[in-house]
Amino acid sequence: MADWQEITGGVTAPKGFKASGIAAKLKSSGAPDLALIFSEVDAIAAGVFTTSQVKAACVDYCRQRLQAKPSARAILCNAGQANAATGEQGWIDATESAAVLAQALGISADSVLIASTGVIGQRIKMDALKAGIPQLVAEAAADGSDKAAKAITTTDLVTKSFALETLIDGRPVRVGGICKGSGMIHPNMATMLAFVTCDAAISPQLWQQMVSRAADKSFNQITVDGDTSTNDSLIALANGESRTPAIIEPGAEADRLEAMLTEVCMGMAKAIARDGEGATCLLEIRVSGASDDAAARAIARTIAGSALFKAAVFGRDPNWGRIAAAAGRAGVAFEQANLRVQLGEFVLMENGQPLPFDKAAASDYMKQAAAGEYLKSDTVLVAVSVGNGSGTGLAWGCDLSYDYVKINAEYTT
Repeated sequence: MADWQEITGGVTAPKGFKASGIAAKLKSSGAPDLALIFSEVDAIAAGVFTTSQVKAACVDYCRQRLQAKPSARAILCNAGQANAATGEQGWIDATESAAVLAQALGISADSVLIASTGVIGQRIKMDALKAGIPQLVAEAAADGSDKAAKAITTTDLVTKSFALETLIDGRPVRVGGICKGSGMIHPNMATMLAFVTCDAAISPQLWQQMVSRAADKSFNQITVDGDTSTNDSLIALANGESRTPAIIEPGAEADRLEAMLTEVCMGMAKAIARDGEGATCLLEIRVSGASDDAAARAIARTIAGSALFKAAVFGRDPNWGRIAAAAGRAGVAFEQANLRVQLGEFVLMENGQPLPFDKAAASDYMKQAAAGEYLKSDTVLVAVSVGNGSGTGLAWGCDLSYDYVKINAEYTT
């Protein structure tokens, strides 16, 4: 049984954090578009960012800040303009954004981390952002997570947040997070935008290691469309306000905190995959029998990202050959004679051989899952085994519908 419980509050569930989200007129729609996450005390900071060669100014800014000083007090996020591929002026805008917020909060500029999301090639509307900062700071509150979660969205249909609590040394410790993402989801680092807060005290090196490993097991294991963003950022703050003893080396308490951090990241990652543009269901791919966990995760992610398989799921077609083909091209060596494929409760392939199965019933399973009627879940489960190794891995995705093309055909028009 899990050593924690789910709680409400998102990024403001941990002690000592406030958040806010406002409509600063960065989006032409007038929807909320500027968010703040603020720690009342200095917090240990860690980040994982896109590996794309075309990076937003906020990514370069945060990397430089964290390399110089692994701590922060605030995260500022704008939605509407990605500020990616905007050249030198984009860097100037990013730096000024942090400075303006720092002045309003009364903290140093190097204590501010920033993120942006929106249309690539568009600079931040700086006049609107600067005009909105006073309100953003004034409205920061201990119950402001939901407003911040709304303000970072773009094509998302729902906001996404998650929080858990456990006991360390007899005192409650909390991890909370918010994220955004619906399209351009195939992270090669962390993801789209995700912000995590924690009130444990922990060393900078351990915190960065935990955040990186959690990203590998969560955000790096989701895919919607195979496109990696220019702005992918996972930023995590730990401020020590739980007043528990500092975790400075590996051990049982570090393991418990990392497990909870990973669970929060996985919960948010699945929410992103479930909200994929045009999606009607969540896909969960479980792989076992690989040589190691990394190999299993590679196979799972390849299957989850197969456009052919995703299209088959949208059509409720139990075309298991597309699952087998994706597993085979994942770049992981295994014996075809050991391959086993299962869709829900239907075993479709065993020992590398196709098995007879009720195609209509398997199709109905996918229909019921998409409707949330199968075990009250909207998840289509695929289990693949490739041998007798100890490696296991999970990945999440969604089906590929007609609406995905429509949404992205009209994104800037």
